[in-house]
Amino acid sequence: MQSMSLSTGDFSVILLYFAVSIGLGLFLSRRGGKSLSEYFLSGRSVPWWLVGTGMVATTFAADTPLFITGVIGTSGISGNWVWWSAAAGGMLTVFFFARLWRRAGVLTDLEFIEIRYTGRAASILRGFKSIYFGLFINCIVMGWVNLAMLGIMRILFPEVDGQLAVTICALVTLAYVAISGLWGVMIADAFQFTVALGGCILLAVFAVQHPRIQAAGGLNAALPAPVYDFLPHFSDTNFWPEQAVPASDVSNAEEEPNIINEANATNEANAADETNTNDGNGLQRIDLWSFLAFILIQWWASWYPGAEPGGGGYIAQRIMSARNERHGLLATLWFVVAHYCVRSWPWIVGAIVAVALYPELNGAEREAAYIRLIGDVLPSPLRGLLIAAFLGAYMSTISTHLNWGSSYLINDFYRRFAVKDRNESHYISVSRVTTIGLMLVSLLVSFYVFESIKDAWLFLLSCTAGMGAILILRWYWWRVNAWSEIASMLIPVAVVTGLEVAYKLGIPRIPEPKNLFIIVPITLLLTLLVLFLTPAEPDKHLAQFFERVRPAGPGWKHIARRFQLKAQGSLWRPFLGWILGTVLVYAGLFLPGAIILGRFLPAMVAAVCLSVAVVGLIFVIRAEFSGDVTAEDSR
Repeated sequence: MQSMSLSTGDFSVILLYFAVSIGLGLFLSRRGGKSLSEYFLSGRSVPWWLVGTGMVATTFAADTPLFITGVIGTSGISGNWVWWSAAAGGMLTVFFFARLWRRAGVLTDLEFIEIRYTGRAASILRGFKSIYFGLFINCIVMGWVNLAMLGIMRILFPEVDGQLAVTICALVTLAYVAISGLWGVMIADAFQFTVALGGCILLAVFAVQHPRIQAAGGLNAALPAPVYDFLPHFSDTNFWPEQAVPASDVSNAEEEPNIINEANATNEANAADETNTNDGNGLQRIDLWSFLAFILIQWWASWYPGAEPGGGGYIAQRIMSARNERHGLLATLWFVVAHYCVRSWPWIVGAIVAVALYPELNGAEREAAYIRLIGDVLPSPLRGLLIAAFLGAYMSTISTHLNWGSSYLINDFYRRFAVKDRNESHYISVSRVTTIGLMLVSLLVSFYVFESIKDAWLFLLSCTAGMGAILILRWYWWRVNAWSEIASMLIPVAVVTGLEVAYKLGIPRIPEPKNLFIIVPITLLLTLLVLFLTPAEPDKHLAQFFERVRPAGPGWKHIARRFQLKAQGSLWRPFLGWILGTVLVYAGLFLPGAIILGRFLPAMVAAVCLSVAVVGLIFVIRAEFSGDVTAEDSR
């Protein structure tokens, strides 16, 4: 692929973007240096719109539009259920956990461990998680993001050293994160998200005006009809995998007057993915059992950065930085809505055009078609703006992981176990040094451990299956103890290892995500066994937790009765909010797609569902906070 031609105007836009990012960090450096609470939680005073925008900016990785392009080319629009299926989990966090996280008043979600549990097991769990997630997992995630950006840089500027280009981007990110803390991260996130989303919208608008797209009859005629299906069609209902059968490319679908057929593309056939099957139309569809695993299990059972069951990670960090409980809930609601409804279609529209215009590209080259589209349809200086959009997506993700990882290593390991009772300025200084160290480690991992990162990432996704149940139940059931949470982390690793051994012995491999049907039940059963074989946390400690967090529901009646305490609220309103919120997300996701593709009946149905969900949520949220003065407490 030839390098993109950039003008002086394009480079001016890119340099301006860097200047604004660094300037924001310098401007907020004093505010972030007041205390650890300011450095890691922005003093718990951030408005909901900024908190939520920061969340969605973090999950807007630089390679996401490229991934969407690959999905469209291989599986069509319905292939996006791989990530659309997690919406219910996001709404669960909104209505069942956002208020509780803000109410807990902790600096990190790992600090919560020693508020909920007590004794040696709690200390071990907190210390282990601080290193495991703050250093090991965090550097793998950042390494993956760096690798994605390295690939993008090599496509954009093949004549420039890709490692040097990524290092420069990383150093700019490091500069404003280290000096300003979470304030700098979130203000920069809002700026970077605006640039990134605006750039993708502009690209989509220009792309659909391409002469070849217009000549084919418009966007909804540029590719074979099955590509535009919103819902999967299951051609394979077998649970046990069969031998992989070569799948035809999209270009071999039934003959229709579209660009791909007119071009008579000679793409090589892609091997059938373990999660997908050839549906007879040339698309690799998600098979039935994989789809069921996504929508029934994965969203609540597996831990994933940015989609942790019950919140957690940098999502919990952002919630705890909000002004109060109301702002925490609204921030998380805005995040989930923006994550699915606002971002999806600019990516999908650009991806459809990219696949249609470049049918000769396969595999990784097909994903790179999105970048090629920038050079072919955008004038200068909008090309520079799109490159700035990729930089913004990269920097917003990296900045959050640097600040979040540093908070674990300092608050939950260094200050908790290594160096206690020092002043705030000492811990802030060490936090800045730790942030620099994390960035350097992630770059080393990116440049020198490529294959092992890929293998480890896929392995880790399965190794967290089953953790989610305990992460959810620990808020609402007094009997959950530290040993059960430890067991929920270790048992999936053992089960995955056992499945690999079974595969070596000749038993057919069950690929991700279908292996969740085996890993999760075993994990839950053994975790419950550990829970009932080990003692509960002391009632007095549980009463202190209950008084602080005040979770609703029947799971704490034992403690509430004994210590004459009262829960706050009930579970029926959060449950109703969760249902309405999930309807809102899917209606808000499909409505713009139906309008863009000219499907007016589905658009009307989606509009009605969206209207009902919005009105219902307004009443639910108002009722949830009615008369609750503590929800406005900014402590």
